[in-house]
This record gives sequence, structure tokens and C-alpha cells, in this order.
Amino acid sequence: MTAYERLRSLLPAAPKSWLITGVAGFIGSNLLETLLKLEQNVVGLDNFATGHRHNLRQIQDAVTPEQWARFRFMEGDIRVLDDCRAACDGVDYVLHQAALGSVPRSLEDPITTNGANIDGFLNMLVAARDAKVTRFVYAASSSTYGDHPGLPKSEDVIGKPLSPYAVTKLVNEQYAEVFARAYGFKSIGLRYFNIFGAHQDPEGAYAAVVPKWTAAMIENQPVFINGDGETSRDFCYIANTVQANLLAATAQHPDAANQVYNVAVGDRTTLNDLFEAIRSTLEPRFPHLKGFKPSYRDFRAGDVRHSLADITKAKTLLGYAPSHRIKDGLLEAMDWYVADLAGR
Repeated sequence: MTAYERLRSLLPAAPKSWLITGVAGFIGSNLLETLLKLEQNVVGLDNFATGHRHNLRQIQDAVTPEQWARFRFMEGDIRVLDDCRAACDGVDYVLHQAALGSVPRSLEDPITTNGANIDGFLNMLVAARDAKVTRFVYAASSSTYGDHPGLPKSEDVIGKPLSPYAVTKLVNEQYAEVFARAYGFKSIGLRYFNIFGAHQDPEGAYAAVVPKWTAAMIENQPVFINGDGETSRDFCYIANTVQANLLAATAQHPDAANQVYNVAVGDRTTLNDLFEAIRSTLEPRFPHLKGFKPSYRDFRAGDVRHSLADITKAKTLLGYAPSHRIKDGLLEAMDWYVADLAGR
């Protein structure tokens, strides 16, 4: 039995109170579904800047009425300290997912990104500290590795940030470290690597590559690859991310807290290979994709060339064991992507 399987077997018998910020977003809504199905009590905070009410409706449909009754939603903004304090009241664990993602968005509007990702993060730290929560788990980012060329990416070696977004995520880690030293406040940062899965928005200028390409292929629209397609990423399915959050919140290893961890699979996939994996997965349902080819354009500013995570630390201190590799995740997620696009 893995550490995560053991945790899932224990949680229903001892319900805790969890706060998920950004609960209507991609990762937040997946965390909500898992926790409710494990009979946990959940408070959710969101201002719908990037999250969607339909994500919450879909989670409501996926759980029982009794499980849904364990959820309390608060519409609020992490940039407002009073909203953060109200959300943290009486909470055991905080899973802080609320942020403005996207490197391109941060390059176009660094001030708004800073407000959500740094001011909002500090508000949440202060509110959680004052509420005496047991553990504060926050979404960090692989963008923190910046221009450091080494592979695989190890948590203790980073380069210079390549975007305002990367700066905000680095500052989050520094604030968390200071709060540990100054106040004895326990936190864990999870450096996400290219997460994909259900409830991920395929629309908008800042949509992630997997849902965006999936939607374009289904609709027989062009798929654009930035650069030559040999840029590589460590794509991580959402189930792995949920696992890492729950393990981080409850980790008992004496060295687990006040650390940052890579959350990934430990595989490199080029954009060309990703394109073919999505195309071949969809082709049986959409015959027009036979022979479908991508279009290539210039490299995108602020992007790193290659990314690959070393997940040894998460395995050792958290008991993290990825359950899905990229093809497993694509197969599991595709039904949702197709149904979501039809619903739109």
C-alpha cells in the first residue's frame, strides 16, 4: 500500500477542515472533489477571476448530496485580508491554489500578477498563521528554475527568473521560509510542472497547451507550436497533483515541513511528441485527425527550453508516488475534454 492509499483509507474516519483557495479553478476544483469524496469538510474561496462556477456545479454533480453539504463556499479575494481571515477561521489545513498563472499574462500585466501572487499570498500567510492552521500548502511553480540549464531540476538549484510570474513564485517561497524562521509557521511549497486534466479551461489567451490543443484538434482548427517542437516539458496529470497536496498537508516525516518539492512525473515529453499523443488519442473518435499536422511559429518570450523534474525529495519525505504518466493521464482526461467542449 502506498502512502497515499494509506492516507485515503484513514481520512474518512477522521474528517478535518480544509480551506482551498482558488476552489473554482482547475486544480482547486479537483482537490475539492477528492476531499469531499473522502468525507472531509471543505471551505472554498474564489473571486472567479480565472475560476468558473460551472466547475463547482460539475463537482456537485460528481459527489453525493451529503458530501456536498460538507462544502461551504465563500466568494472573496485573497488581495483582501479580511476575506482571507474569514476563510481561515477554524481550518486545519490550507491548500493555497489561488493565483494568476501564465508567463505571457505576467509579461503583459506584471502589476496585476504581482497583486494576486505576492500581496494575496502574504495575506493568506498572515491569516493562516493567525488562525493557527496545522499546515499551509501552497502552489509554487517550476518557473522558479528560470535560466538554470541543468536537468533534471533539483529543488536546491535554481537560476534567474525569466518572467514576472516566475518572480512572484520565487517570492512566495522566500516569504514562506521567513514565516517559518520568524514565527515557526509550517508550510510546504509544491513546484508544479505542467499540470493537465479535467476542469482545465481550453479557452482564452492563456489557456494551457493540453486543453487548448485538444479543443483545436476536435474543431479542426490550427494547432500552433512555438519554436521547432523540440522544447520539452515534464507533463503531470492532475491526479498526481492532488496526491501531492494531500500528502504535503498531512506529512509526518520530521523533515517534511518548511520545504519545497517538485510535483511532476520525472519524464520529458517534447511538444512534437505531445501533439502526436493527443492526436492519436483523439483520432478514433475524430477521423479528420488522420494526417493532421501542426503549424510552427516563433519561440515565445519567457519560456524555458527544457524542463524535467527530479522527484526524489517528494518521494522520500512525502511518500509521493505518481499514479499517472502522460499517456495514462491523456486517456483518462480525454472523455472530460470532449464532453466539456461539447457542452460549451
